[in-house]
Amino acid sequence: MADCIFCRILSGAIPAQKVFETDTVAAFLDINPLAFGHALVMPKAHHEILTDLPPGLASDLVRAAQDVARRVMRATGAEGFNLLSNNRRCAGQAIDHVHFHVIPRRAGDQIRFGWNTRKYAEGEMERTAEAIRKAGV
Repeated sequence: MADCIFCRILSGAIPAQKVFETDTVAAFLDINPLAFGHALVMPKAHHEILTDLPPGLASDLVRAAQDVARRVMRATGAEGFNLLSNNRRCAGQAIDHVHFHVIPRRAGDQIRFGWNTRKYAEGEMERTAEAIRKAGV
């Protein structure tokens, strides 16, 4: 997709520090990292969100995210990592090309995510679970 910055990076039109690549998936360092080693892992084919991916490509993407996470942890000495995927603008997706953030973590690194948790009202959890089970795909 010509106007997608990630497609332009993947095609080589925009330079990036690639850290991993297969026939279907690539990863490069985020230019605005939350921690050094923060990498973006994505399919080479343009798909907007995770649920748009064909099953084989979704599998390739997850395997690549595992590989990149292992490499990032080894290279940075991180104790752990976050694997994030924002899907649609309301969820924080800034680029409409599905991708995972691999963010290396250390105890006390001061990286925080805002989790505004909620409580289910009486019977609401059961109703919600039933609605999800019945929704299908």
